[in-house]
Amino acid sequence: MPHFTVECTDNLRELADLPGLFRQVHDCLAASGLYPLAGIRSRAHWLDTWRMADGEADYAFVHCRLQIGSGRSETQRRATAEQVFALIQRHFEPLFAQRYLALSFELTELSATLNFKHNNVHQRFRQPS
Repeated sequence: MPHFTVECTDNLRELADLPGLFRQVHDCLAASGLYPLAGIRSRAHWLDTWRMADGEADYAFVHCRLQIGSGRSETQRRATAEQVFALIQRHFEPLFAQRYLALSFELTELSATLNFKHNNVHQRFRQPS
């Protein structure tokens, strides 16, 4: 954890630079000291079928979700959410100025008891004793 998921309308596929966004999100989360680098994952779901508003214009949307494990304070969660959303807004600022675009973001904290993981990637980042 955390996992960053982006739902993006297909009409942004050539413009959105999601690999660039993912790099920025990973850097931001890792720099916070709250999230282990080995647990950070990002993925995109491209939407080829959608409708927005009246369906008349070339609308587009990007909905981002950050799922984190439990254990961070409300203050830490809010700071993370504000930093990540500001980063998303900056990333899409040029597109926002050119077209109809809706950006949204949510941070959710997963249950401490109903969240299961099996991951050996953390071993790569551990310092030898």
